[in-house]
Amino acid sequence: MDSFIKELTTEQQNENTRDIDLKSTIEILTLINQEDHKVPNVIAAIIPIIAKSADAIVASFQAGGRLFYFGAGTSGRLGILDASECPPTYGTDPEMVQGIIAGGNEAVYRAIEGAEDSKELGIRDVDSHHIHANDVVIGIAASGRTPYVLGAMERAKELGAAVIGISNNADTPMKPLAKYMIEAVVGPETVLGSTRMKSGTAQKLILNMLTTTAMIRIGKVYDNLMVDLNPSNYKLISRAKRLIQMATGADDETVEYAYEQANGHVKLAIVMIVANVSAAEASRLLEQAKGYVRDAVKLWRAEDDNDKHSHPK
Repeated sequence: MDSFIKELTTEQQNENTRDIDLKSTIEILTLINQEDHKVPNVIAAIIPIIAKSADAIVASFQAGGRLFYFGAGTSGRLGILDASECPPTYGTDPEMVQGIIAGGNEAVYRAIEGAEDSKELGIRDVDSHHIHANDVVIGIAASGRTPYVLGAMERAKELGAAVIGISNNADTPMKPLAKYMIEAVVGPETVLGSTRMKSGTAQKLILNMLTTTAMIRIGKVYDNLMVDLNPSNYKLISRAKRLIQMATGADDETVEYAYEQANGHVKLAIVMIVANVSAAEASRLLEQAKGYVRDAVKLWRAEDDNDKHSHPK
């Protein structure tokens, strides 16, 4: 028996949920909910290290780098989920945020025996994605000791990438490999060993925080509006038009016209309406402002003021 496993917080028996198998449905659900309530408080206490990690991701994106998640099992699936949500939500290139799981895509749907135990497989997957110094690699493992994840982190560190670790135990083998180590120690699970529960919830919250913060920081949010979405279906087209209206206060006709002229590009349509300029002029302003809507509008106002002073009535 692995003595290290016995020491892991995630492998301890939860005294609060003893005899859960004797409880009624309502009692079981209440116990699960009570345990889940502990997760946000743990996350709140580690926001400073999450912030440093988010800043590293922002710096990577600004340098043309990419974000990679490496995990096995639940951790790998959560990384893939977060990565796959970025293109429709923020209009990112699918290469920008990628989730890699031990055992490949088949492991998303069913367990691939032995894949997570291979450090060499983690090294190989890093190399096959041509990870370099501008990239960020995040290893995710509830135990903090999954060989596949350790191999990926170790190789990424050798290549000069910024390496971040996310675990649900403290002082694990991940820690020496990570520039920033996020330890969300949420305590024993409701059912011993079922780390898809509190541990998985904590990981999901952290991944949400990291990518959402990074996307806001690189200009993909205006006010609190998701203005760089990809309107790829009817629901998202309706949402895109509503976002334009909320950002500008324009009437339906104006929104429809700007949306069409901007080819569905929400940020472009917003600048067109606010600055009362053509799509081409709005595109120039956005390009000069590096994609930040507020800065594009400020730039237009500054140029407008200069024109007024240069050509007084």
